[in-house]
Amino acid sequence: MKKIMVFLIAVLMISCNTNQKKMEQTTNPFFSDYGTPFDVPPFDKIKPEHYLPAFKEGIKQQEDEIAAIVDNPAAPTFENTVVALERSGELLHRVSSVFFNLTEANTNKQLQEISKEVGPMLAQHSDNINLNKKLFERVKVVYDQKDRLDLNTEDQKLLEETYKDFVRGGVSLSGEKEKEFRAINKELSKLTLQFGENLLAETNAFKLVIDNKEDLAGLPDFVIEMGAADAKANGMDGKWVFGLDKSSMIPFLQYSANRDLREKIFKAYINRGNNNNEHDNKAIASKIAALRVKRANLLGYETHADYVLEENMAKNPQNVYDLMDQVWDAALPVAKTEAKTLQSMINAGGNDFKLQPWDWWYYTEKLRKQKYDLDDEQLKPYFELENVRKGMFEVAHRLYGLNFKERFDIPKPHPDAHTFEVLNEDGSHQAVLIMDFFPRPSKRGGAWMDTYRKQYKIDGKNYSPIVTMVMNFSKPTGSKPSLLTFEEVSTMYHEFGHSLHGMLSNCTYRSLSGTSVARDFVEMPSQFMENFAAEPEVLKMYAKHYQTGKVIPDALIEKMKASTHFNQGFITVEYTSAAYLDMDWHTLTTPEEKDALVFENASMKKIGLIPEIVVRYRTPYFAHIFSGGYSAGYYSYLWSEVLDADAFEAFKEHGLFDKATATSFRKNILEKGGTEDPMAEYVNFRGKKPSIEPMLKRKGLLKE
Repeated sequence: MKKIMVFLIAVLMISCNTNQKKMEQTTNPFFSDYGTPFDVPPFDKIKPEHYLPAFKEGIKQQEDEIAAIVDNPAAPTFENTVVALERSGELLHRVSSVFFNLTEANTNKQLQEISKEVGPMLAQHSDNINLNKKLFERVKVVYDQKDRLDLNTEDQKLLEETYKDFVRGGVSLSGEKEKEFRAINKELSKLTLQFGENLLAETNAFKLVIDNKEDLAGLPDFVIEMGAADAKANGMDGKWVFGLDKSSMIPFLQYSANRDLREKIFKAYINRGNNNNEHDNKAIASKIAALRVKRANLLGYETHADYVLEENMAKNPQNVYDLMDQVWDAALPVAKTEAKTLQSMINAGGNDFKLQPWDWWYYTEKLRKQKYDLDDEQLKPYFELENVRKGMFEVAHRLYGLNFKERFDIPKPHPDAHTFEVLNEDGSHQAVLIMDFFPRPSKRGGAWMDTYRKQYKIDGKNYSPIVTMVMNFSKPTGSKPSLLTFEEVSTMYHEFGHSLHGMLSNCTYRSLSGTSVARDFVEMPSQFMENFAAEPEVLKMYAKHYQTGKVIPDALIEKMKASTHFNQGFITVEYTSAAYLDMDWHTLTTPEEKDALVFENASMKKIGLIPEIVVRYRTPYFAHIFSGGYSAGYYSYLWSEVLDADAFEAFKEHGLFDKATATSFRKNILEKGGTEDPMAEYVNFRGKKPSIEPMLKRKGLLKE
């Protein structure tokens, strides 16, 4: 009787657990069709408690799908092995895309705690796939007969990338080496997450609070209003608050006559993650770099950079250093001349202090005003956010025939966001674009593009992309709409270029579509779009005074054009120094942990960085390489500048909106994703390999 009772209780418990699981799956949005326009995630229905069950079920489903591939009694084929692997993990894709986008743009303590559990879980799951030797054996059978298979270009690329993913993912490792490899990946997933969380906390922790009007000296009205709005948002009415997001900090550095306050906010910015507190990132960065060396060595590479660059256009570290050296040698003398000019201004003003990094923006702004009669205060009224957006959409319409229709029935990831249906010239649906413009404590700094769904096709059905474009622009104030600097306008065009790359994708396989290209090619479409923002023909489309509606006058455009090369020494040196720092961290050959600041100082001394300029990203807040995807790849913006400047020459030669040129760029670059070699894609568009001269000429760094 007792055994029967135990059996019945066990059956009842199993039944209860089954019913509970069914109930969870019924209420969890990830477990059913979204039922929304274009299957956009129902953000309003997704709760933090939905993520972990969806991640776990997604992992289980993919494990089952992979087991089915491995256990398939049929001989391995491209379809039953390579394509089947590519198609696996649909639920995991769904939940991952939502979760990781929101942890970047709208995080909270709950999501951060889930991240700590999910990161190692996903690292282990990824390793379980990459180290599955039976699965690799099937892939290898197909790969070994690739020359005899009737595969198109995209099929061949998928087969090649799948095979390489296993080789680069450690499938040849076994025993203790495999255990060590798994442990490294698990640890790296934790450390990179911690680095990003620490940086967000450090950025949010500092507020420059001003309660004395005299300390506002030099600040124009738009900066004062921005500070008052931030103070009000922080419950400090009657005061002014400036933070470390660049939309707040840079205007303060440009205009504040209070040198002590400029120093205070600047030093707070460059010491993020370097305050010897619970959010200090120095040891974490050093540990990440050491673990990457150890992993690269396990896989047979001398350095992490060798491992990364094998997949990039650069191919090896020496090619990257050669490119950087060429640019550095052209830019550093210009920066030194700029520093001398600024020092002369300081001296002429009756001051006896030496130019410091927190003085550069202030005196550069004065010099620009003096030299070109131009400053941001003159320009900002013409760069109202909505007008910039509309003009940008018009550029895309003239180039590619796209139309953008704002929709209010599509779910939003945040109330500030705007959602647009993107239509082709014939009215057919192309994509969904979500735009999120303003900073908030839950959003990391900077600007970026990502996807909630990448474009792909199955059995002839096209799954259109859902693209998100995230910025951190100044919010509207009580008396003014959001007014941008021209640098912010360029940032908007940059991210829109990425977005077009994602939205216009026309690929079969998700892993190759959109922006899934070599790291040093991915920035090319984005930087290419920046060129249009400064063209007089385009400026007249969007640069309209927010009060009068008048188009920007020719005189102002001429001043902008005349100042194109202004401060380019500083801009190029600041950026390139960070690219050197990235490469130096990732060309280490032994996995010893370095003192982060000692290492950084030695790196900057080696290239001769002048003390008046601070490397754009110091190690403790270099998120691109320690919590993003740019390790041994930050140079890619530089290489992409070579490509984009050369590509834009084609539009200058044939006409800014020449249909044939735009169609070729769309077909050969934007639609292709990573389905072909990037240089082949570029040559198909341009008819030749790129030259560095257009980029140096554009920056004013080309020696005559």
